[in-house]
Amino acid sequence: MSKLCIFMADGVEEVEALAVVDLARRAGIDIDMVSIMGKMEIDGSHSIKIGADTLIEDINPDDYDGLVCPGGLRGTNNLKADDRVAELIRKFFAAGKLTAAICAAPTVLGAAGILEGKNATCYPGCEDGLTGANKLTDKVVRDGSIITSRGMGTAVDFGLAIIEYFQDAQAAADMAKKIVFSA
Repeated sequence: MSKLCIFMADGVEEVEALAVVDLARRAGIDIDMVSIMGKMEIDGSHSIKIGADTLIEDINPDDYDGLVCPGGLRGTNNLKADDRVAELIRKFFAAGKLTAAICAAPTVLGAAGILEGKNATCYPGCEDGLTGANKLTDKVVRDGSIITSRGMGTAVDFGLAIIEYFQDAQAAADMAKKIVFSA
């Protein structure tokens, strides 16, 4: 079974994080909500408290097949400010593991230096942070092991793209039907 970690930081956009967690778990993909804040409770961007599963200092990166960075401006800035996050992004990318981000968080991938020559998308107005990328405006963009998406309104599309990455297009289509989602 595939296993993911999703980095949780104060200011995270709740829907972007929890839609991915929910969809992954429904699809049988193990996913840990990993706090980078040194505490188990995250303060979401809209004052929703979210409990993490573990702390970043307690994970073994080798246990994971991919990582996800949810957006939210303050959450994204917290992810960018954490050298451990950048180091893990570079490590996962170099190993060919899934490296995914949504909303403003693809700029975290840009800051980590992994978007050079890659196709990527992000929240409108954040494009300058996609350092070296071919900037697209699609809901979800996959380029090899990198998946990026635009924002809260594309969170389900993003989650389904992650399911497709680890399973296949049919599994993603089946999940979309199961949750009564139409793109």
